Amino acid sequence: MKLVKLRVLAAILLICGAISSQAQVMKTADLEKYAKERYGEKWLDAAKNLAAELTLDKNQSLTYQQVIEAPGKSKDQLYVNLNYWATATFKDKQAITLNDKEAGCIIISATINDIASHTGTINKYSVSITPVIRLDIKDQRVRVTCSVQSYDILADISGGWLSMVEADNRTFGDSKRKKQDATNANLYDEQWEIAGHYPFVEKDAQKRTCAKALVMTHAYTNVIMDKVEEAMKNGIVGNEDDDW
Repeated sequence: MKLVKLRVLAAILLICGAISSQAQVMKTADLEKYAKERYGEKWLDAAKNLAAELTLDKNQSLTYQQVIEAPGKSKDQLYVNLNYWATATFKDKQAITLNDKEAGCIIISATINDIASHTGTINKYSVSITPVIRLDIKDQRVRVTCSVQSYDILADISGGWLSMVEADNRTFGDSKRKKQDATNANLYDEQWEIAGHYPFVEKDAQKRTCAKALVMTHAYTNVIMDKVEEAMKNGIVGNEDDDW
């Protein structure tokens, strides 16, 4: 009987742990809702408004930086909390590209798929981004830097409104296709430099696609900043302290 209870308890703990970890990741639908609540539902207007307060760095990347204070937290405590957060949040084993406790630096590079899509006259586009997130850790504070240089585009020549591809052969932007998979001739990869597209360039053939992509990128960065601050101060589940 005790063994059964222990197994049930273990299962509950596993489920709770999974929910706690998954809760750190915001789904695309939730991110879009978050973006609309803060910046409005008109992507073109929202992107134009954001452009007034955003600047590109010397590498023409969209870079955000914030120093977050954590009074009373040592460098080691902050490192442990943020290492735990990064490991639980980014499931790809290759996402954490640098993890140096002595230097107090964690660097993460993880792709966020399908933050925006748009069906045009000929093509359909699916947009993903791969932000580089850098956490520089010192006693009582962390500097968070998040940088995105380009949009990763999966273009589908069969997905547009007036596509010349026969209906039976259309794929409509199968964004689940693996990178570099050349088995579908309708799909191809592109990279669009953020600096070369709307709202940083007014006349842009992909204006609508890039407007939403920019707003969603901005929203994602804000979420990351919030998640890092929460992990610094309270950990992931709220009980990662020395009182046990």
